[in-house]
Amino acid sequence: MSIDSIPVRVMAIEQVAPMIREFKLEAIEGRLPAFSPGSHVQVIMPGASREIRNAYSLCGDPATPRRYSIAVRLQDASRGGSSFMHGQVNVGDQLAITPPANLFAPVMTARKHLLIAGGVGITPFMSYIPELKRKGADFELHYLYRSSQTGAYLDQLQQQLGSALHRYDSVQGNKCDLTAVLSGQGPGTHVYICGPESLIDGVRSTAAALGWPDSLIHFEAFAAPEPGEPFKAQLTHSGKTVDVAADESLLEALEREGVKVPNLCRAGVCGQCRTAVLEGDVEHRDDFLSNDERSSGSCIMPCVSRAAGKHLTLDL
Repeated sequence: MSIDSIPVRVMAIEQVAPMIREFKLEAIEGRLPAFSPGSHVQVIMPGASREIRNAYSLCGDPATPRRYSIAVRLQDASRGGSSFMHGQVNVGDQLAITPPANLFAPVMTARKHLLIAGGVGITPFMSYIPELKRKGADFELHYLYRSSQTGAYLDQLQQQLGSALHRYDSVQGNKCDLTAVLSGQGPGTHVYICGPESLIDGVRSTAAALGWPDSLIHFEAFAAPEPGEPFKAQLTHSGKTVDVAADESLLEALEREGVKVPNLCRAGVCGQCRTAVLEGDVEHRDDFLSNDERSSGSCIMPCVSRAAGKHLTLDL
């Protein structure tokens, strides 16, 4: 186990929605580090052919970090992480997690906070809400879900928020009118979105059409890297040649070969794993690089992006 991981024990497991389980984690030794609203950890899991690292939001109250809570949705096409958590993890088991990192903190100077969650994307807001209530902040939550699969924490949220909770269950045909929600907000409102890419894109495009500046729009998505064609990565410093399979990311392949690359989100948004490309074309899939950086082909976010051909040469 690496020094940047924390051994934890699973203290409780609860089914909080038809496809979502909550796992309560406690430090095996000492105390868990404090965390801020919007933080996440990576859970390190053994896979059949490679180590799996998935990022999950901490959904507990930051004021009481004695235990961490994460909620995991069982994905229809799991790459191993969610099926491992749902099928193999039991109360009393030991796991390893990374220390908390935060790429999605609320802007506490905002006049109002508009939270928009889709499905399991409710999880970071479960750490926002206690802090926003303590601060006496003005906020409201719009929660889009499918009750046959998701919709975690609804009773708790209804008790906490009352009329500040707006529920949209697609099973019952309830749709969220994003234009109405966004156009009804006053100046100084910040928008936070967590959920599937379709929701994030929908909110961002609607906000842009209504004239919202990008600085007021914040989003987070922990999407698994999409598969692609296999390729080889040549590493100039070590002289290694790394084979990247169709169903693994470049970052996962590098880690498999013992090459350490800094990373936080593993979803192409934080910029931590940015790596220089010396040769080869890149299929960019990230949300971090600018259009000019993508056009230059001089760097890659290996957590999500891949070679556009059969070969890349990396400055590693």
